Amino acid sequence: MNAYCNPENLDANRQAPPLPEGRGPGGGVPEVNEPYRMYTTDAKRWTKSLKEYARANRKNPTPAEDHLWQELRTHKLGVQFRRQHAIQQFIVDFVCLKAWLIIEVDGSIHNETEQAEYDGGRTHNLQDAGFLVLRFTNEDVLHNTSQVLQTITEHLKLLLPTY
Repeated sequence: MNAYCNPENLDANRQAPPLPEGRGPGGGVPEVNEPYRMYTTDAKRWTKSLKEYARANRKNPTPAEDHLWQELRTHKLGVQFRRQHAIQQFIVDFVCLKAWLIIEVDGSIHNETEQAEYDGGRTHNLQDAGFLVLRFTNEDVLHNTSQVLQTITEHLKLLLPTY
């Protein structure tokens, strides 16, 4: 296990160690045994602005986020998902780092023009980093859960040949 994934190498307050120069999806990642890592943002950005925001979101999920998390947690789909995970300057709702798959659960505010434009730019940046972004509405997650899970599973099959 490399130093960046080993929990024993984290300091007492569980902050990520500094990342090597050029670290990031597609950005000169050194050769390791694992195709992905848990750190997808830099330590300074994490401690300065993203850490508390991610924690607050995990403690107060929307009903749809909580519902979907119950379906994704503990490898229920055969892979690990993280919730409210920092990637670059963003906090994503759910991510499977192994498959480079992000899942966003959108409430009605995402229908507003300004928010939709922001979401489009955010999605573009995340896709440029190598991630596939799936978006579902709160209503779909709450009322069509099986279809949402089927869509996620189909994408996992495409992204992970051994799935």
